Amino acid sequence: MEPVDPDRVTTGDTHLHRARERVRAERDAFVAKADAYEAFADRVAEIGTERPTAAPGVAVSGGVGRAGAPSTPDRCRRVRTAFAETVRPHSVADVDEPEPLTATLRAELPETVAAALAPASEATFSPAVKRGVLGAVEARTGETETVLAALDREADGLSSAVALVEAATAWIAAADETPLSEVGFDPLARRHRRLAGFEDRCDELASERQSTLAATTNQTPDAGVRHRDLVAFCYDGLPVDYPVLSTVARLVETCRSCRRAVRDHLVRRA
Repeated sequence: MEPVDPDRVTTGDTHLHRARERVRAERDAFVAKADAYEAFADRVAEIGTERPTAAPGVAVSGGVGRAGAPSTPDRCRRVRTAFAETVRPHSVADVDEPEPLTATLRAELPETVAAALAPASEATFSPAVKRGVLGAVEARTGETETVLAALDREADGLSSAVALVEAATAWIAAADETPLSEVGFDPLARRHRRLAGFEDRCDELASERQSTLAATTNQTPDAGVRHRDLVAFCYDGLPVDYPVLSTVARLVETCRSCRRAVRDHLVRRA
């Protein structure tokens, strides 16, 4: 295992720093999506509804309806347009890809809601349909808030790890400027204890990290994010699967190597 490179830590060029950038980017994306859903809900709320006819049709949240008035297609079209202009850009990885809007609707909303809004549907934009759309938005917003809470938890863990790694490597780099042969016995003993202290903090952080990976973030009874799954999603493509554990393990090895060198000098002078 290679030791931590102080120069890469100083420039922010470690797996740990890149992981933090990933989490920040994902959080920004989910905040933007939450804002998009809010804008979509506001536009849907402004669209009036129609009373469903008695003919059988598409059921949504307990309501059934078929097109009866000429304005029905226009109202459903307004909902689809609002969705396309707000949510869709934050759902499709590449908005230039030719994914049909109906496919995006099905990906983001429950099947019954997406079916009612589909161009081929004859469902009226009834109060039940409208409630179905707004209820689906509320559910998706709750899911997004849960992911944001999990991302904030991950960001806090990364900040703690970065702070420890930067503090330890900066201290080691400064200490290394003076050859051990020129350091007195007592300062050497203090250096040995300081390195041991960094190791202890690394062990504590690694233990906390394992607990976090095994945890689930829940904002609502129906929405939960397993932290291990979140980490796998965020760090897909990085050279390491667990950048915090990997970097902390390397820091431990660096501290132990330095401590062995200091101990050798202490033994010679004892």
